Amino acid sequence: MTILIGAPSCAGKTLMAQKLLETYKIPYFSADHLKMGLYRANIGCGFTPEDDDARIEERLWPILKGIIEVSIENGQDLIIEGCYLFPQRLREFSAEYRKQIIPVFMGFSAAYIQRNYHSGILAHNSVMERRGEETRSAEWFIAANQQWRQLCAESNVPCFEIDGDYQSETAKIYAWIDGKMRERVQP
Repeated sequence: MTILIGAPSCAGKTLMAQKLLETYKIPYFSADHLKMGLYRANIGCGFTPEDDDARIEERLWPILKGIIEVSIENGQDLIIEGCYLFPQRLREFSAEYRKQIIPVFMGFSAAYIQRNYHSGILAHNSVMERRGEETRSAEWFIAANQQWRQLCAESNVPCFEIDGDYQSETAKIYAWIDGKMRERVQP
């Protein structure tokens, strides 16, 4: 089983992956680590860490897709999280592979970002990873999350939109994942 967690920056992907690791004992892999590893190994790799997500995704996707396929082919469970897991890429997998993928795409509503920009997004920016000071504006996050919802809609892929209390709304996502995990293990 491969669980893919895709969302714009600062949506809680790494925290979710860590909690799923603790619950299911499935290791997780961060697309950000792949990005930085490739960049540090070769600054001529075709992107910089400051490039937009689409440019970085274009370079990382072939590697991430290969990791997903190898994991499925070997019958190994894996969680992959990152803002470089675009929903339209699910179409690239055969139906047999898609049966082994639980796609979790999520984002924030504009109202959530407006209400929680300082107390939620900025305050929790470094909960799981040491990050520098966040310099992107609330407007940037609103646009990024709107674009994410649009990608999901265009790809006919569900997107969990967090609009109210973060804890209770992510609890619904965990419950949905748990249901999918139970479906997969039943004969």
